[in-house]
Amino acid sequence: MVNTIAQALGLNFKRIQFTPDLMPSDILGSEILDENRQIQVYKRSNFFYIILADEINRTPPKTQAALLEAMQERSVTVAGHQYKLSLPYFVLATQNPIEQEGTYPLPEAQLDRFMFSINLQYPSFQEEVDVVKATTTDVKASVNALFTAQEIIDFQNVIRRIPVADMSLNMQ
Repeated sequence: MVNTIAQALGLNFKRIQFTPDLMPSDILGSEILDENRQIQVYKRSNFFYIILADEINRTPPKTQAALLEAMQERSVTVAGHQYKLSLPYFVLATQNPIEQEGTYPLPEAQLDRFMFSINLQYPSFQEEVDVVKATTTDVKASVNALFTAQEIIDFQNVIRRIPVADMSLNMQ
């Protein structure tokens, strides 16, 4: 689903599988010494427009915080240097049920960075059959990009210029 959204928006996409041993540098990047003995920054998964943080609550809070910092600040810090992320940047995340072993609940302050939460129930038998039929065919569906990254940013800027009445003044 996230890959299809990325294709429709004309944006690149990266999936990060969150695991208990995932370190912040695995998603942010790190400094490496290249063959010319020069220090280079090796940029990781955050340098994409759309990130799927798969099973975000299976990794320790320190790694969760590294991704959530990128969501809030739209930048990451690697070895003391700050790097701006390409806009538009957003994260979609999945999480396992909290009662499942090996999960770390997201703190309330981190949950606030997500716009909404959708709880999915297990599909019905017919829905399961439909999924199997849709995913076991040789028909390739193609998705045409509707926008470019710059067009999305331009739309966001136009929306920010729309005047909105302050209803609290009229309610006194």
